[in-house]
Amino acid sequence: NNIGSVFRTADAFLIEKIYLCGITATPPHKDIHKTALGATESVDWEYRKDTKELIEELKSQYRCLAIEQTENAIWLQEFQPESEMKYALVLGNEVKGVGQEVINSCNGCIEIPQFGTKHSLNIAVSAGIIAWDFWAKLHLKSGKKKP
Repeated sequence: NNIGSVFRTADAFLIEKIYLCGITATPPHKDIHKTALGATESVDWEYRKDTKELIEELKSQYRCLAIEQTENAIWLQEFQPESEMKYALVLGNEVKGVGQEVINSCNGCIEIPQFGTKHSLNIAVSAGIIAWDFWAKLHLKSGKKKP
């Protein structure tokens, strides 16, 4: 269900592509279909077994940032995306997060601040927060409401 929600979020914010890695379910899958509501058709996606290998490939065209609570992570509200830069945002496993090997391969980390007793967000919620934050910083600051 989380993957379907991520597809809907990606559609809402015109995200170029989703890479599904590792043990992640892929379309066509009944649970993804149920929550994606057709977004698997409007958002380009690809399955890759090895996340670290993918990150190494993407780094030639994108700034790769893990979304994780880790030492030296930049808090989301302090991060300002550059409009001429392309980003690949790495979301982790629902239970274990982004693995250290993948974090080490990325260009940096962004942390979503959390102030309650739980320091873990559902991956679909994290994707929504990150997508909105990037969209707002890149499009609303200039007064543009649409791409």
